[in-house]
Amino acid sequence: MTRAIAIRPLDRAAFAPFGQVLATENAHHFPINGGMTERFHDLAAVEIGGENGRPLISIFRGRPYALPLTLSLVERHPLGSQAFMPLHPRPFLVIVAPDADGVPGTPLAFLTRPGMGINIARNVWHGVLTPLEAEGDFLVIDRGGDGTNLEEFTFAQPFTVAFAR
Repeated sequence: MTRAIAIRPLDRAAFAPFGQVLATENAHHFPINGGMTERFHDLAAVEIGGENGRPLISIFRGRPYALPLTLSLVERHPLGSQAFMPLHPRPFLVIVAPDADGVPGTPLAFLTRPGMGINIARNVWHGVLTPLEAEGDFLVIDRGGDGTNLEEFTFAQPFTVAFAR
């Protein structure tokens, strides 16, 4: 038997316990480069901890998932945050879970709008990169350096993630 999780639209307030939404809408901004560029400033708290920690900038290419999605595994990164900004105009699925005494609690599923990214805070349980409609590239900023920065958890009873009916 699986447990159901309804996908909801991503918004700053609902996602705040897990990190930050990367979007220009309602973001602090100002002109630079002689007024030819608008800088949307300080959208996320990049967290780098642990021994010899350093920021990494990578591109991840994710293959699409089909819905409904069976969620049996989540992960977290105890030494750094992890930001995902799509390099394509399609939404993607973001799954996060509160911590419940060292293990993930009941997950939440969010659907981004096109052009919207996320920064998952340090030590937050989350699902894997989940493009939906087609293969997609994502600019990823996370932590490199010494130490173990990945914990995985497999649910004894999986969840089914889908749009509410």
